Amino acid sequence: MTPDTATSEPILLFEQVTKWYGPVIGVNHVSLELRGGITGLVGSNGAGKSTLLRLATGQLAASIGRVSIRGIDASSWRARRYVGYCPDTDAFYEEMSGREFVRTMALLSGFARSEASDRTEAVLARVGMTDRADRGIRRYSKGMRQRIKLAQSLLCSPDLLVLDEPLSGIDPIGRQDLLELFRRLAADGCCLLVSSHELEELEKLTDRVAIMARGRIAAVGTLKRIRDLLDDLPLTIRLDCSEPRRLAAFLVPMPEVSGVELEPRVLPGSMPSILVKARNPKTFFRQLTELVIRENIDIVRMEALDDSAHAILGYLLGGSGKT
Repeated sequence: MTPDTATSEPILLFEQVTKWYGPVIGVNHVSLELRGGITGLVGSNGAGKSTLLRLATGQLAASIGRVSIRGIDASSWRARRYVGYCPDTDAFYEEMSGREFVRTMALLSGFARSEASDRTEAVLARVGMTDRADRGIRRYSKGMRQRIKLAQSLLCSPDLLVLDEPLSGIDPIGRQDLLELFRRLAADGCCLLVSSHELEELEKLTDRVAIMARGRIAAVGTLKRIRDLLDDLPLTIRLDCSEPRRLAAFLVPMPEVSGVELEPRVLPGSMPSILVKARNPKTFFRQLTELVIRENIDIVRMEALDDSAHAILGYLLGGSGKT
């Protein structure tokens, strides 16, 4: 693994890639370029994430277009030395211990016996499995199995590390350990592509995401940049105020407001709230500020309910944003 720079060739490059499964399109005209750091991949089931990961790791070849790793066709064996892959599904030799499995993977990758042993111990230590590596895999918890999969993906010190749901089954403390490991790998020059349904955890790891919808890359960039690009779509805001009906009367005619809803009090004596759906959030918040000052309206609390990866995904998919 060598540090990447902004002027070097892309580590992972999709060029107008389409993949068919018979009459079904898995990915459709996808272009994507990753040069380093951590990129999250999100999308609903059936959006094309799994196909994209398999193309990136050389398990599938593109029907149209080209996928390359460090300038080498991703389906070529020569590209495999640059790639580490931690799949979502389990595929172990269950009768082996974790240490035996990882060492076997090192030997199958072409390392000599002594180097295979050294690399095995190094990656087991990185994922926190040294003391548990002699147990049989069939007795491992889900979290331990995830760590062993991650260990084998690090054996070749990859330039590109592809992680499919890497936090699945990991306890909260373990998650923090792995998130820190991912950050260190990125700092060392590794390019990470992380597909995850754990959007809250993904946002702790990186603010750069690629959002897939219906086989296409719908958006790539930081969450803030994507949010800015979606200014014409509604943002939902909860406003707690002492005069909700009066405030609502001022908000309804505003051109940036597409809907206003009075919320019932959750508890006796609690502050009443209204939910506002607003387009062009920057303009709306400026107008709201002018309104509350001009009309002397007391807003106690304001909360944007969907300025997150969940909401962005929902906007692009035309649904709830659930993955």
